[in-house]
Amino acid sequence: MKSLGASVGKPAVKTYDIAVIGAGVFGSWTAWHLARAGKSVLLADAWGAAHSRASSGGESRIIRMGYGADEIYTHMSMRSLAAWHDLFRRTGQPLFHRTGVLWMAREDHPHNVDTLRVFAAAGVPHEVIPPAELARRYPQIRASSSQIFGIFEPESGALMARRAVAAVVEDAVRSGVDYSIQSVRWPAPQVSAGTLVFACGPWLPKLFPELLASRIFVTRQEVFFFAPPAGDRRFSPPDLPIWLDYTDARGPYGFPNLENRGMKLAFDRHGAAFDPDAGDRNVSAESIAAARGFLAERFPALGDAPLAESRVCQYANTSNGDFLIDRHPGRADVWLVGGGSGHGFKHGPAVGEYVAARILGTAPAEPRFSLASKAETLRRSVW
Repeated sequence: MKSLGASVGKPAVKTYDIAVIGAGVFGSWTAWHLARAGKSVLLADAWGAAHSRASSGGESRIIRMGYGADEIYTHMSMRSLAAWHDLFRRTGQPLFHRTGVLWMAREDHPHNVDTLRVFAAAGVPHEVIPPAELARRYPQIRASSSQIFGIFEPESGALMARRAVAAVVEDAVRSGVDYSIQSVRWPAPQVSAGTLVFACGPWLPKLFPELLASRIFVTRQEVFFFAPPAGDRRFSPPDLPIWLDYTDARGPYGFPNLENRGMKLAFDRHGAAFDPDAGDRNVSAESIAAARGFLAERFPALGDAPLAESRVCQYANTSNGDFLIDRHPGRADVWLVGGGSGHGFKHGPAVGEYVAARILGTAPAEPRFSLASKAETLRRSVW
């Protein structure tokens, strides 16, 4: 990976059309789209694109089309996958693994019924795998019931997260974006621009506490990588796809052994409140034990597997899981973009496209992304 060539410290004084604060997946794609629209753009981040504490940092993220009845996100995923493919093709960086995505499902769950209905309407390639075939195809997975079937997305897979964001920033710089590592504060941002876009992930409620501290919930999340047995291909693609177990209340999901890092396991549920600056980023013994307990149930061959790596990151969700993309209510020249953790990474291209279009006045507002739609109680409904 080439150096991004960011200037360190405060850049030379220059007035931009738009300054984007935060070089995660939302901010970098927003800058990319604005530059392609002919705007002069500054992209700034306090620690650099997809740094180790950022929600866009880390090794990998899922891109999948399944969202139950929330077809708005299915269509955004479809557009985004095409954009990711185009970026990687043009830049020569193979940062997408087409592993397929397997949903473990029950017939009586409305999410699965709605997912299949939306897939059919949107033309999403998919396969329904009956219980017996699921057990035959993936013997390394022990289903908790003979009634569990599979919904398989063959075109979906994994994005290599931090490197993918770096690729977006590199391409944005080639398009004319000025990229700078610098701390930008509010209400004195210390940059000169006609419009400011704050896409700061878990730092957004810290920058705008009076507005967002009770509307964006930042929580601790833990991720584990377990080493498969020596020479065992069952936990690497194509033998194992990305999987999401929608039959388990713990919300488990995982990745196959990508780039020899181990099988990734995490639980899509909200942890304790977390400070992205001061929070302890060491996983707990209790959480490791819980992860091993799940493996013993669902992937028994990994029940005693060595823990190869672990990571503590954070979610930054709105009350229901919908994104926040709206103007600051007191400043027409300031936009707030966030609330994407848990499912947002894949949507970076479509989010950037939407933010740019809203700033340029070429797209109507989506009510689900408005600040007014965000409550002060966490009741997430988008997964």
